[in-house]
Formats: sequence, C-alpha cells, structure tokens
Amino acid sequence: MAFSDNLQFLRARRGLTQEQLAEELNVSRQSVSKWESGAAFPEMDTLLRLCELYEVSLDLLLRGDARASLQADTHGYDAFFTAHGLRVSLGVGGILLGVALMLLTMAAGLAETLSVALLLAVIAVCVVVLVASGLLEEDFRKKHPSVPDCYTQEARDAAHRRFIWLMCGGIGGILVGVIFLLLFFTVFPEREPYELTAGGIFFILLALSVSALLYGGMDQEKYQVWKYNRDNNPTPQVRERNKLIGTICSAIMITATAIYVGLGLALDLWRTAWWLFAVGGILCGLVHVLLDPYKDDD
Repeated sequence: MAFSDNLQFLRARRGLTQEQLAEELNVSRQSVSKWESGAAFPEMDTLLRLCELYEVSLDLLLRGDARASLQADTHGYDAFFTAHGLRVSLGVGGILLGVALMLLTMAAGLAETLSVALLLAVIAVCVVVLVASGLLEEDFRKKHPSVPDCYTQEARDAAHRRFIWLMCGGIGGILVGVIFLLLFFTVFPEREPYELTAGGIFFILLALSVSALLYGGMDQEKYQVWKYNRDNNPTPQVRERNKLIGTICSAIMITATAIYVGLGLALDLWRTAWWLFAVGGILCGLVHVLLDPYKDDD
C-alpha cells in the first residue's frame, strides 16, 4: 500500500475525520486531503508525529501494508463482544421470560405471592448477569482503549445479512405475538385462567423477539471498530454528555421500579403495571438519541 492509502486506513481506524486529524497535527484540512490523495507529502516531523499517533513504524507507514499488519485480532475483541452481546440479549430476554413464567404459574393455580417472588428471583439473576457483563465490558475497554480493525469486507457483508434476518425475525415475532392474542380470544373466553395463559405465551414470543433485536443490533455495532476506538478516547465535552445520559437513564429506571413496587403493594397491580419498565426503556432510548454527543458526526 502507498503512504496515502495507509494514512486513510489509519485515520478511519481511529474514527477521525480529516478535520480532526488536521487539528491533531496542527495543519490545515486541505493538507491532510492532499496527503491522502497522493498530491503532496508531509514533512519528516509530521511523519514522526503520525507514527506516534497511530503507533506504527515509519517503515510500515511509508512502504508497508497497514491494513494487513493491523487486521489481526490480538486482543480477542471479536470473541469478547460476541459473548457480551449474548449476555445482554439473554439477560433482557430473561426478564421478559420471567414475566411469562409469572403469568403461566398464576394460570396454573400457583399463589400470586409465589409467582411474583419467582419473577423477582428471575429479575435478580438477569440483573446480576447484565451488571457483570457491563463491568466486564468496562474493564475490557480500559485494557484495550484502541484495537485494530480485524474484519474483512466479506465478514462485514455476512454480518449485515445476519443483522437483516435478526431484525426482521424480531419484528416478525412481535407481530406474530399480537396476532396470536387476537386469535386466541376468538377461541377462548376473556377470563381467567385464559387471559393469564395468553399473556404468558405472548411474553415468551416477546422475549425471543427482543433478544433477537438486541443481539442483532449489538452484533452489527461490533463491526464498527472505528466507533469503539472513538468512544474510548472521548473529549471532555463528550465525557460530560455521556455522564448526563447515564444519570438520566438511571433516574428513569429507578423511578419506574419504585412506581411498579408502589402500585403492586398499594393496589395489587403486579400483573398489569409491568408496562412501566417498557416505558422506561423507551424513554432511555429517546434520551440516548436526543443527547447523543456524536449524532451530528454519525
């Protein structure tokens, strides 16, 4: 690869724009553009600065193949984030399966107190898995703030096809669940234990669908290595914005949990007030979208 090709690859791998690289080097954006097009060549001081910035040798930068040299998954990035995606998707899906289990055990005649206790036990296990996975991710990011882009175009294309099927399958599963509810009550009367049974089966379908959607989204994001590198090296402004997002989302979910427990204890709405968590999740999603510090860049 020529120097211009190596420079383009290394800049993209770090998730930098030409303007951002120009700021790092204290040069104009036009200079970076000329280097990457092969119309000009930087001075030796700038070349050494580039080697330091991208952690490559001068020989590799000028005459080597940076893409081939750096596309080795030496940090176990792919294996870690594949496992992380599975843990998160199964943890969230497990909470929905816990709701299904509560409804089905109530329909089978188990005391409501025991069914709710079973739900809370499932939630506790899933929350432990989610928290542990989050801590492991944080630890991985601290150990490896920057990783090489180890994916080929063929792997990205295969991942995109997998993403499409998982998204369509997840959305289709939710639609099948809604259709099932409509058809179920054309055969069975709208009274207990049929309502609880229908709700339990619907939540099983919902759990599988949400797990597919979550895993598909996280698997697709895994291939955006430039984004991983960018997020691990945030500016002070981005760090503050992310802290604000985390604080707001924590407050939303704590409030939803408090209201759910309050309604359950005061009005015995354990069966129906679960929608508070769905609303909380949607609100957190909106907060991430509205306050995303990189939304203009992306």
